[in-house]
Amino acid sequence: MPWVDKDECSGCGVCVEECPLDTIHMEDDAAETDMDGCIRCGTCHDVCPEGAVRHDSELIPGEVSANVARTREFTSACVQHLGSKEEGRKCLNRMIKLFNKQKTVAEKTLEELEKIRQAS
Repeated sequence: MPWVDKDECSGCGVCVEECPLDTIHMEDDAAETDMDGCIRCGTCHDVCPEGAVRHDSELIPGEVSANVARTREFTSACVQHLGSKEEGRKCLNRMIKLFNKQKTVAEKTLEELEKIRQAS
């Protein structure tokens, strides 16, 4: 998914003009993308003269940190509210199961998309 680095965006509006679905608008002199309407066509990446439209893979480290922080928060809350470190370990195990499920969904989705790519 594309995102806009606000520090790099000059507010020129080229991406707004070129977006085929009108899912980009200006907010506080910087481009903002409505991700619900975005079809990931890449036009905004191609037309941005500043390189401010970035690929979401750059956000992975922050997303990982947020997931770990959230898991730590939940684990601590389980200890606090349920009364033992064992409950915290159970919570940690449930979060690991959650992320393993998300990983499995992503892997299976990629397998299906690869089939579509090979068929076309």
